[in-house]
Amino acid sequence: MYNLYIDESCHLEHDGMPVMCIGYIKINGEQYSAIKEHIKQIKLDYKNPTEIKWNNVSVSRMPLYKALVDYFFETEIYFRCILVKYKDKLDHEQFNQGNHDNFYYKLIYFLLQSATNPTANKYKVFLDIKDTRGKERLKKIEEVLNNKYNGNSPFKDFQHIHSNENVLLQLTDLFIGSITFKARGLEKVTNANKAKVELLQYIETKSGYSLDEGTEPWESKFNIFDHQPKKSL
Repeated sequence: MYNLYIDESCHLEHDGMPVMCIGYIKINGEQYSAIKEHIKQIKLDYKNPTEIKWNNVSVSRMPLYKALVDYFFETEIYFRCILVKYKDKLDHEQFNQGNHDNFYYKLIYFLLQSATNPTANKYKVFLDIKDTRGKERLKKIEEVLNNKYNGNSPFKDFQHIHSNENVLLQLTDLFIGSITFKARGLEKVTNANKAKVELLQYIETKSGYSLDEGTEPWESKFNIFDHQPKKSL
C-alpha cells in the first residue's frame, strides 16, 4: 500500500495567476511512521515547531529547510507534479466541456495514473483541505478514477486532511511552492525573497533540474511534467 499526499497551488480559474501546479509526495505506507518521526526530529533539532510550508521559508529557517530537502533526496520518498503554464490559454470550451473543474479532474487523473506501480495495486490518497468544496471534489475524484479503471481502481481510500496535521502534505506544499515561485519568475523581481531564491536554487542543485521546466519523463525521484496549453484558433 502506498500513500499519496496531494497539494495544489494557484488552482482556481480566476485567481489572476498565470500558472498552476498540482502534485504529490509518495511513500510506502509501511514507512509512514518512521518518516513522520524522522521529519519531526529534524524540526526538533532545529528548534522549529512551525508548520513546514513554502510561505514560512526565511533566512533564520534556512538550515531546517535544507535539512528537509536533504532528507527527501536521501530517503525513499518520491515527488511528482504537473506544472501548468499560461493558464489563460486553457480552452475549456473545446477540451473540458466548458468547465475548469473538468480540467482539474483530468489533471488529478493524469497525476495519479503516473503513481501506479505493478508491484503495488493499492493506494491511499490524502488531499489537502483548501475550501468548502473539498468534500465535493474528493467524491468526484474517486468517481472519475473508478470510471477510468472500470470499477477496479487501485486507489482504494480517499481522505481529506488539514496540512497542519501531516508533515508529508507539508513537504508537498514546500516543493509545489518552490516550483510555482520559479515558474512565476518571482526570483527575478527587484525585491525577491532571498531566502526563497536560495532554497529553490538548493532544490535545483539537489534534483539536477530547473524548477520551471519539465524533468525527463522517466525521472522517478523528483518529476515535473511541464504542460503548456495552446489557445485554439
